[in-house]
Amino acid sequence: METTSRVGATAPATEGGQGLAADRGTVDGYLRAPFPWYGLDEAFTGPRWLMQVGMASDGAVEHGAIGHGDTPSVLHEGVSAEPREKFAAVVTVAAHPSRRVADGSGLLEATSVSSAAWLAGVGLLSFTWPGQMDHALRDDWLEQQTEAAWELADDLDGPEWSRLSLPVDGVASSFRYRESEFGWVLAGSTEAGVHLGAYGRGMSAYGLGFAVVKDISAYV
Repeated sequence: METTSRVGATAPATEGGQGLAADRGTVDGYLRAPFPWYGLDEAFTGPRWLMQVGMASDGAVEHGAIGHGDTPSVLHEGVSAEPREKFAAVVTVAAHPSRRVADGSGLLEATSVSSAAWLAGVGLLSFTWPGQMDHALRDDWLEQQTEAAWELADDLDGPEWSRLSLPVDGVASSFRYRESEFGWVLAGSTEAGVHLGAYGRGMSAYGLGFAVVKDISAYV
């Protein structure tokens, strides 16, 4: 799969529930990005908050996420009650071909819609944790689930994905979409030179729309 780096992807949450939102409120990395950031469009009137950015080995900002709605806590696998939080996170990934690192030390892999799908899948996992499992086995569980998210993202034409049309900057755009017991994930591209991923729980993906963030500093 053409992607940035699995190491550079968003870090999973810890048992205490600290994950993407741990860097909430930091805007410096977002301001350094040479590409536009996307979030939900103006139809969403709830809270918006910064999550974190991911960088390539040469320090360039490659991707990042913006949260919408409630700040999510870790959902334990097997919990039958509906989660209290309603949230959606939008992942923006710079679209670029394979290119050489600035210091000449190697190549950075190309990004694609699969890159956005995998980052979104891992992002959703970062707020999911198996409840009835020995602590020593949880790292193995997360590794297995992360690998499964990678394989799913590498097969966007597979049976796990369906098509979903949602507006991007007011124009209907096609996304790949899938649901799981943990929540939902979608991924697509824009005309603005970025790929979009999104994931959420408790908030339906079917009524969402995406738009360029005009002032990222307003999210702090």
